[in-house]
Amino acid sequence: MESIGVVVNPIAGMGGRVGLKGTDGNVAEARRRGAEPRAPDRAREALRSLHRRAPDITVYTAAGAMGERAARDAGYDPEVVYDPADANASDTETAATTAADTRAAVRALLERGVDLVFFVGGDGTAVDVAEVLEAAEGETPMLGVPAGVKIYSSVFGVTPADAGRIAAEFDRVEAREVNDIDEDAYREGEVRTELKAVVPVPVAPAVQSSKQVSSGSVDSLAAGFAREVEPGRTYVFGPGSTVGAIEEELGIDPSPLGVDVWRAADRGESEGNAADSTAERGELLARDAAESDILEVLADPVTIVVSPIGGQGFVFGRGNHQISPAVIRRADEVSVVAADEKLDDIDSLRVDTDDEAVDEELRGWLQVRTGRFTTRLVNVV
Repeated sequence: MESIGVVVNPIAGMGGRVGLKGTDGNVAEARRRGAEPRAPDRAREALRSLHRRAPDITVYTAAGAMGERAARDAGYDPEVVYDPADANASDTETAATTAADTRAAVRALLERGVDLVFFVGGDGTAVDVAEVLEAAEGETPMLGVPAGVKIYSSVFGVTPADAGRIAAEFDRVEAREVNDIDEDAYREGEVRTELKAVVPVPVAPAVQSSKQVSSGSVDSLAAGFAREVEPGRTYVFGPGSTVGAIEEELGIDPSPLGVDVWRAADRGESEGNAADSTAERGELLARDAAESDILEVLADPVTIVVSPIGGQGFVFGRGNHQISPAVIRRADEVSVVAADEKLDDIDSLRVDTDDEAVDEELRGWLQVRTGRFTTRLVNVV
């Protein structure tokens, strides 16, 4: 590979930690809630990984926050081929670029004959890139650096560093899916996915799979977990139907795709409740919470309860950015739950929290609860 085209969506992922579950159409609200840009740092990490392996490659990109700044920080001297109106905004100011800017930048990259379109964003950005590639009717592959809140498409490296390595080393491509969801429906707890494109993507083990939704029964798992809640302990429940089933078993009305914080009643407060009762046995401290909401109500001891994304294996870093490194550090226990059917399709669990020290602490072999009394040993990589 002689040249690469880089395009960064500077606002991708901003809505995650503040509980918006996406940033499309919600940049102003994300800023109002104190959201900070995520994509620029992930772009730098990916491009530094690329530079270590391919320092002499020609880099074409868009101006400022859409790629130029990250490429220079990584050690490249890029050629700017597109200049968005808000390109000179700093990372902290958050360049308000649009989908139209992304598409225009990709068209400019294709005009330069790049060997790979290397983009930073989420599923919405992937759709914008794929639409231009398909309209061009060429064979230029694309590869994503995951920076969005939700990642349903199979065109992304597992981590930014993985994406940079793949870009430098791949030698063949294969057709893979670009999917997107309706973010408004997603915020209301409903997942509506749609296949948007099929595009060539570099072949590598570290390209993540499309998200698959497991439909297996989790009733026994939920019942077993609920019977063993510790009085006085605070539980941070991640999104998804498996964790939601546990909440329902505890008498909580869960936010299906949000994060809830619940404190089990102290032993004296819960006397008289049968172990399998669906009566409320604690207090819901925060529902559909942003990172700041979670940190505000946490009280030791703390357990985080999450379930891996089907087909991908992520337990942190996809769809649950509200459970940030700061929240994870407050917990003395992380409990991963999943039905056997879901684990059968996952070779390992993955973490991508934006904090390498936290990721390293989470890695290793982990007991995943699969039923009322059963567990499986799965490696977190």
